[in-house]
Amino acid sequence: MSIGPHLACEFDDNAVVQDLVGPQNRNLTRLEQRLGVVLNLHGNIVAIDGSDEQAVRAQTALMTLYKRAAAGHVIDAGEVDAAARLSGAPDDTDALTLRTRKRHVAPRSAGQAAYLRALAENDLVFALGPAGTGKTYLAVAKAVAMKLAGHVDRIILSRPAVEAGERLGFLPGDMREKVDPYLRPLYDALFDMMPGDQVARNLESGDIEVAPLAFMRGRTLSNAFVILDEAQNTTPVQMKMFLTRLGERSRMVVTGDLTQIDLPAGAKSGLEDALRVLKGVKGVARVSFTAADVVRHDLVTRIVEAYDAAGAPARKPR
Repeated sequence: MSIGPHLACEFDDNAVVQDLVGPQNRNLTRLEQRLGVVLNLHGNIVAIDGSDEQAVRAQTALMTLYKRAAAGHVIDAGEVDAAARLSGAPDDTDALTLRTRKRHVAPRSAGQAAYLRALAENDLVFALGPAGTGKTYLAVAKAVAMKLAGHVDRIILSRPAVEAGERLGFLPGDMREKVDPYLRPLYDALFDMMPGDQVARNLESGDIEVAPLAFMRGRTLSNAFVILDEAQNTTPVQMKMFLTRLGERSRMVVTGDLTQIDLPAGAKSGLEDALRVLKGVKGVARVSFTAADVVRHDLVTRIVEAYDAAGAPARKPR
């Protein structure tokens, strides 16, 4: 293989190649659009035309997609986009892959790979960025993987119920019915990682707990993987309370988006305050996602970019 305008990838299995390229070579077309190269299929060989850097990235993406197809994964638009995003990142995707009961979760962008490295190396990780970047999803996947491996005994998932001011008494139903709407995204991630009956059993036994932030007060959380989602909607007092719950052999992940603060006007975000106070503290990592890490519909990426370009306000209009 030579690097340059005529780089090529030669594959061993023609059937896998067909799975890679997709009907009417649509996966190759999408990869061309993502990386600015020209790809031509000749039997089991894909010829690559483009600049040195982009041709090498295309080669890396094609090899990644071939391995995924050979392992039985369906190569769709999301897989192609993930391979394109990761083609310029360090090649440690396999080492970062999280194994849960229902799926293996691999990073789909350079930002997600950096996040998974931070989760592996630090006891407290702050994850910041827009919706669709996988902040919460990957944190739940890491929690489930660590519990299955026996590294933690419990998973605790929490969110501030800001819209109800954590004064939930006026809402209809019992306490679970009152808080479940705020915690639904956490349940959704859990059910994506584990069979429903296992989730139910773990919730019943307390090995998995999903609770509003107010329920964390006065506790010490040991042997646990603890996630605080939507943390931009905490106050500094709440954030300090939460962070000081960390017990022996526990991990914490705090996720949020500082452009989506729902606190009353003039109130200070506990997430923003914690990032300032804990800057440089050993054992604390911060990972920031951008629109380039959005792994939802293409339009979501363009929406985030448009708001960034327009200088979106730090708070949503109320």
